[in-house]
Amino acid sequence: MKYATLVLMGLAVTAAQAAEGPRFDPKRLAQDVKTLSSDEFEGRGPNTAGETKTVDYLVQQFKAAGLQPGGDLKDGKRAWTQDVPLGRFEIKGPVKLTLTQGGASRELKQGPDMAVRASMSGLKQVSFKNAPLVFVGYGVTAPERKWDDFKGMDLKGKLAVVLINDPDFETGVGEFGGKAMTYYGRWTYKYEEMARRGALGTIIVHETAPASYGWATVQNSNTNVMYDVVRKEPRKSHAPMEAWIQRDLATAMFKAAGLDFEAAKKQAQTRDFKPVELKGVSLSADYTTDSQVVTSKNVVAIREGREHPKQVVIYSGHWDHLGVGQPDAKGDKIYNGAVDNATGIAAMLELARAYAKQPAPQRSVVFLAVTAEEKGLLGSEYYASNPLYPLASTVAVINLDALSPHGPARDFTISGSAKLELLDQLTAKAKRWNMTYSPDPKPEAGYFFRSDHFPFAKRGVPAISFGSGKNWVEGGTQAGLAEEASYTEKHYHQPSDAFDPTWTFTGMARDLELLYALGSDLANSSAWPNWAPESEFRAARDKSAAERK
Repeated sequence: MKYATLVLMGLAVTAAQAAEGPRFDPKRLAQDVKTLSSDEFEGRGPNTAGETKTVDYLVQQFKAAGLQPGGDLKDGKRAWTQDVPLGRFEIKGPVKLTLTQGGASRELKQGPDMAVRASMSGLKQVSFKNAPLVFVGYGVTAPERKWDDFKGMDLKGKLAVVLINDPDFETGVGEFGGKAMTYYGRWTYKYEEMARRGALGTIIVHETAPASYGWATVQNSNTNVMYDVVRKEPRKSHAPMEAWIQRDLATAMFKAAGLDFEAAKKQAQTRDFKPVELKGVSLSADYTTDSQVVTSKNVVAIREGREHPKQVVIYSGHWDHLGVGQPDAKGDKIYNGAVDNATGIAAMLELARAYAKQPAPQRSVVFLAVTAEEKGLLGSEYYASNPLYPLASTVAVINLDALSPHGPARDFTISGSAKLELLDQLTAKAKRWNMTYSPDPKPEAGYFFRSDHFPFAKRGVPAISFGSGKNWVEGGTQAGLAEEASYTEKHYHQPSDAFDPTWTFTGMARDLELLYALGSDLANSSAWPNWAPESEFRAARDKSAAERK
């Protein structure tokens, strides 16, 4: 018997219950998105006035819905929030960058040429002169794949120039899963690996296709205030300099060193690759980082279960966006984040209202609105490291991130290509709405590692990040894919991700019927979904089985 069949047999929901679910209001979804993405909320940056307004709004809406607080225990009672301590890092003053090649020097501009992040290494002043640059290919150490891009190279005092994504991204075949990105392809891994090797800095060469977004996204996401979890030894996770560089500039650096960028990249796609110093090329830098520890908030509400209140189903989504940053061509500095992720939070609020109106489920349902997703999944990582409800007793996580505000689609997707019973159950349930599952069309983009379900998944909790379909009822896949491409190019992580009064939200309202049905099934059953037997997350889930209550 297939593992998918086993979990479906365990569900205790009657056919009548499944047929009669709540309906969701597109107008109320629109109002929540409009409010949360208004200029008044200042882009919802953590540790800003925008955070205060956002948290207050969410608490107000959860209270009005009739839910109970599910956050930190204070004096024996649950609060509406979970405190999330974060390191806050901001560059103060100018970033001075001087590139020397062939004996000549030129000043580089912060933003247009390089995107240098505020240093999270613990150094207040990053200052070095004529540091050598070493090309380390994709910057991967993967013993299980017998892959080592470093070959013993000592990176102390050097700047590591590294490619984005995996070695087999371009060919689609190889040791890293073909087009689908592994964690080795994520920029977070590359920064961490260079820090572990003692590099002075990491410079990632930006290319739009393997990164899955353009330079505007890189610039806007890395030149503003940065956050991190509070670390005892930050140098083990962050080199003094962390930066991105434009591809054309990198190509010119390689040429000045007598190298061909494309040829070097081809060599980096093989096991035989060895690091190459860019002879005659060096970089000098000088900038100051202001660092402090701040406290942000996850917002947590709960619909307590009537029979097994300690067993929880979680709906998650991030309330934050980029706040106020560099102005665009029109002078707009507020990154409103209407789609990313006011849509996900509006969806969560509507689901909360629906659960509050229905009879209490057998298990508890938790609504977790997390902070600092845009800074590296920090709010969800903190919760997963400090869970308010044991992860062993967490049935599943359904994450809501950047949903479509347009009309309905004939399909849905999830971030990444993970195999788990939760997806099988969702796929089976979707047939009621004549919807089909479409696999992630861009597994090479690494979306699985870029949403708030991932900190739960890597700890074994069955978790998915739901995605709106692209096969639109009106216009088909041509219309859906065109809209996705337009959003990614023109609005993603840009001030123009703002509320549009022409959005209908009818597709999201329909999708919420499906997501409610999935969560309700889980909350009214004794089933414990799991990962597929071959999944890398299966062992952690199986290990926790004895702890379930």
